[in-house]
Amino acid sequence: MASSTSDRSALVRRLRAAGCVFAEDEADLLIAAADSPAALAALADRRVAGDPLEHLLGWAEFGGLRVSVAPGVFVPRRRTALLAAAAEAVAGPEPAVVELCCGSGAVSLLLARRLRPRWQAAADVDPVAVGCARRNLAGLGVPVYEGDLFDPLPAHWRGRLDLVVANAPYVPTAAVELMPPEARLHEPTVALDGGTDGLAVLRRLAGDAVRWLAPGGHLVVEVGESQVDTFCAELTRCGLVPTVTRSAELDATAVTARLTGGTATEG
Repeated sequence: MASSTSDRSALVRRLRAAGCVFAEDEADLLIAAADSPAALAALADRRVAGDPLEHLLGWAEFGGLRVSVAPGVFVPRRRTALLAAAAEAVAGPEPAVVELCCGSGAVSLLLARRLRPRWQAAADVDPVAVGCARRNLAGLGVPVYEGDLFDPLPAHWRGRLDLVVANAPYVPTAAVELMPPEARLHEPTVALDGGTDGLAVLRRLAGDAVRWLAPGGHLVVEVGESQVDTFCAELTRCGLVPTVTRSAELDATAVTARLTGGTATEG
């Protein structure tokens, strides 16, 4: 939708007053998404009220791709590009890859293009996220399963996965209420709340991964910087060898854990 300079300036001021850090960019995106002044006004009202920009647009940018998102679905973060890069760094040729806690399937979408997996799947416990991920991955033929962590995966892949990637929830329960409203009020709690210390889901993931990874396979996850030592000790206890990757630019931390030979079991 075309918009006058004065209209755009007014929208920028309104967004900035509402606390939108990148008000100019957001104004341009909202203007482009609206097909009428009334539609733009409605989008602006919802953004000022705290709706995530990505939910209003229907997409989020991730790794140079436009990933479809929907209300009630976790919005992929810029920092998670480090998770995808860490996964790519340890993947061998034509790996068997699974993304757990997949949300919109953004990481799977990116890895499908970068790794050319011989087999790839994604899973999430949230049916709304599963529906969104299926839409994003349908053109690639990547199945998306609904269920808790590894539970819904085909049993014959037990002990044969080369790469398991997960942006599992890692926010401590008490800290969820301190998150920005656009996350706390508009994204599913199951995608944010990681239990008392933020590691409840990640601990289960580590314990299960040793039964699903092939010897030499890797688990790659995102964690908070303050959780690194505790989680790496947990990985070691499970028989995985951890390596930590940090990015100051992205304000992100990824942990890669390798399964040494002979631990995985066939299902």
